[in-house]
Amino acid sequence: MTTVDPMTLMDDAPIQLTTTESAAARRARLSAGGLLALLGLVLLVLAFRTQGNARYALSDAFAAVQLPTISVPGMPTVLVCALITLGVGVGFLTGRLTGSLRTWLAVLAGFALVLGFVSWAGAGSEFAFPVANQLSGSIMLATPLVFGALAGVLCENSGVVNVSIEGEFLVAAFTAATVGSITQSLVAALIAAMLAGMAMAALLALFAVRYIVDQVVLGVVLNLLAAGITGFLFDQLVQPNNATLNVAPQLPRISIPGLSAIPLLGPVLFQQSILFYLAVASVIFVAFLLYRTRWGLRVRSVGEHPEAADTVGINVRWTRWQAVLVGGLFAGLGGAFFTVGSTGAFIKDITVGNGFIALAAVIMGRWHPVRAALMALFFGFVTQLASQLQTLNTPMPSQFLLMLPYLATIVAVAGLIGRSRGPAADGVPFTK
Repeated sequence: MTTVDPMTLMDDAPIQLTTTESAAARRARLSAGGLLALLGLVLLVLAFRTQGNARYALSDAFAAVQLPTISVPGMPTVLVCALITLGVGVGFLTGRLTGSLRTWLAVLAGFALVLGFVSWAGAGSEFAFPVANQLSGSIMLATPLVFGALAGVLCENSGVVNVSIEGEFLVAAFTAATVGSITQSLVAALIAAMLAGMAMAALLALFAVRYIVDQVVLGVVLNLLAAGITGFLFDQLVQPNNATLNVAPQLPRISIPGLSAIPLLGPVLFQQSILFYLAVASVIFVAFLLYRTRWGLRVRSVGEHPEAADTVGINVRWTRWQAVLVGGLFAGLGGAFFTVGSTGAFIKDITVGNGFIALAAVIMGRWHPVRAALMALFFGFVTQLASQLQTLNTPMPSQFLLMLPYLATIVAVAGLIGRSRGPAADGVPFTK
């Protein structure tokens, strides 16, 4: 908030503007600063308990170009990372960091936190931390989350809470597996998955928009419906004919000539399945659709103030229907990843709660497609990190490593993201 001293208007003295921090911004700054300072102190304690060197393998065993394995001293590395994290946290608390400087220093603190934690966990281990596997696994795990997050962004920007992303994932995964097994066609499997996702989205729109059912309760019911239907069909139809109905082809990796040969980042970014490239293109497309087209403006208007949108001639219900159905299409692609994008086979509850994680990414990304995709990548990174740390014989219990992705999400939402406001009419039914 900017204020002007009224006395300066009575003479020729230059006007001096002062900036006052809002209460919400102050809370967010203090919570982020406190969290970073606390994590810095934890790293500081761990630094004095670190012995040996930490090694980082930049290439996997099958890479055409073998990059060297970097060895860093454990205690000094953890100590420097702790001081950086602690310093940035103190800077947040004092309020001396502003603008882009605060953003870049927050990124630096996040990098230092990860480097320090991994260096402590891997110090003295006979195994090197596989950097290439970490990056590749993060992208693979984040791909379905990106599609689910885009489905949530589209629905909630139109005013419909989409808790049923998990159910859309599950039905699409089952459909892709069965159709792919019958036709042995990846194109048919992907199209069938998208249609299945849209069918589940149509149920959401029917009861939420047409019949004004509580949207959170409806989402839970649809998830239970998806789990029940797929489980029943799997037991009664697929499992007895597993050799013919559960052997879908898998999407091959597509190498982009030239770019895929770049050491380390080439195979990670430019040697992926078509779903990864579609996920990147979808983020750009949805961002353009929501913020650069008339349709996107209508979607956001019915999500913010449907009564005002109705007065200017926008069909609120039909606009919400459109947004939910398009979101279901993206959720269908995310569901296809779990079968034709990875194993080629379906098992019960194969999505293991990823739909709810995608919903968390929507909230963490403040209902923006690009930020939601970045949060999906964050969760994929932490999930893969927990898996990689188990190979280093770290001093942490395995149960803690399994909880690490969810703990990181809670910490990010509560401490770094802070209180966020979604679309004003999100979850509010429109009656005319």
